[in-house]
Amino acid sequence: MKVAVLDDYQDVARQSANWSLLPDGCELEIFRDHLADEGRLVERLQDFGAVIGMRERTAFPRSLLNQLPNLRLLITTGARNASFDVEAATDMGIVVCGTGGAGEGPTELTWGLIIGLLRKIPQEDRLTREGHWQTTIGVGLKDKTLGLIGLGHIGGLMARVGNAFQMNVIAWSQNLTAERAAECDAVLVDKDTLLRESDIVSVHLRLSDRTRGLVGAREIGLMKPSSYLVNISRGPIVDEGALVDALRRKTIAGAALDTFDVEPLPEDHPFLTLDNTIIAPHLGYVTEEGYRAFYAGAIEDIRAYAAGEPVRVINPEVLESAQLRRSN
Repeated sequence: MKVAVLDDYQDVARQSANWSLLPDGCELEIFRDHLADEGRLVERLQDFGAVIGMRERTAFPRSLLNQLPNLRLLITTGARNASFDVEAATDMGIVVCGTGGAGEGPTELTWGLIIGLLRKIPQEDRLTREGHWQTTIGVGLKDKTLGLIGLGHIGGLMARVGNAFQMNVIAWSQNLTAERAAECDAVLVDKDTLLRESDIVSVHLRLSDRTRGLVGAREIGLMKPSSYLVNISRGPIVDEGALVDALRRKTIAGAALDTFDVEPLPEDHPFLTLDNTIIAPHLGYVTEEGYRAFYAGAIEDIRAYAAGEPVRVINPEVLESAQLRRSN
């Protein structure tokens, strides 16, 4: 079976795992470049039986899967992938598996972005190298209000750190309860109150039909001129056009962003020209520990599939189908 590893941006996949553990007969090929064009992807992947995608860098919609007749195993690093059409894969008899992870990269990155944004670290670093000394005044965290949109695993960790900084932590999401908020030493408020009162609004939700565009022009308009927006979850949760407009007009103080509607971020995107933003290239999960766990898990997935006992299967119904279009 031919195995493809996609989007190895940093050229580290080969050294991040022991690929010699792949079953005998597997032929491994690792691709560093990102292909967005479906025709070129079909040409590249048509002979592969297994494909390993790094998070959501390359999407696998039904139209692409339909043109990959040899694909039998599709692996996403992590436990889920919104850009994989799992229903289509199931219809075609393709087993979709996930992997585990390691560390708390997204939480750590969020705090790095927050502190960098409020203390203007990237700007001061650049200006110091250009010969300027101490040109800005930063904003401290103590006694500020941290508003968390989403209080799941990452949101809960965010609340813990916010409390350590002696911040006032408030939270909201569609299903959040007062009990869960209290567990995290946060106070449940409604969405509009969170937006009006927060000095920092940080988004920690999964992308779904009900969260797409959740923070739009109306919501951003409720924020204080001195407040900041942080999004490391998924770009489409925040309306990019509305955010660009607010940043240009300075109706909010700034934004730190790690996820975008289109990735990699287009070179002409307005975010790149604004002086009140910090832009990161989707680094939340990008750590040595995370990569080692992802790729080791992918190898386990392939070994288990080859042994006829797939693990971490995202579409288990495909294993129960008596009429798979594809099989070993």
